[in-house]
Amino acid sequence: MTETLRDALTGLKEKAKELLPSEVGAVFSADQERSARVAERDKFAKAGSRMDDFTLPDAAGGETTLSALVADGPAVLVFYRGAWCPYCNLALRAYQQNLLPALKEQGVPLAAISPQAPDGSLSMRETNELEYAVLSDVGNLVARGLGITFQPTAEVRAAMTGAGADLAERNGDGQWELPHPAVLVVEPDRTIRFIDVQPDYTVRTEPAQVLEALAPRRMP
Repeated sequence: MTETLRDALTGLKEKAKELLPSEVGAVFSADQERSARVAERDKFAKAGSRMDDFTLPDAAGGETTLSALVADGPAVLVFYRGAWCPYCNLALRAYQQNLLPALKEQGVPLAAISPQAPDGSLSMRETNELEYAVLSDVGNLVARGLGITFQPTAEVRAAMTGAGADLAERNGDGQWELPHPAVLVVEPDRTIRFIDVQPDYTVRTEPAQVLEALAPRRMP
């Protein structure tokens, strides 16, 4: 039986509990539950809303625009926290293995977006041997426009810094702001066909959900 992304993430979550100091693990576990409970879901962009065009630097030193991504049809956008996040690494590898081949067959571009500086995007792409665009949304301008950003609590900041994930150093603008993990399917007119936002960062959108969103619409 093929392992789902959810299964792999659950395994990683259990492994993290074993590896992290108990007090740090407790902070992260409580934050995962809190984030899922208090996330401002009414602010999240909805299917049917229209995105503004954007121009973002990519890991290869160039630039990518949303209008170019959707020039020939829909595109898939993946918002992730950063190369320092093991759940993001796992998810982006899963999309490489279990989503990208089907997207290539359909001619659908895939791009991953985070607030980290371009060198962090390059690290993410090279470490995971990603064959799709990895873009830097420095300042979270695109993510904030979708209503999916938040600021970690002081307790979480301290735990993250102790674990080597000081966002003041990792993010391109030096700010402690992150996007909730999210996956979007965007139409050529920049209308959002599908959006799935996960305030609990240990949960991610399954590749099958994205492919279902891209399936031809059936007439009633």
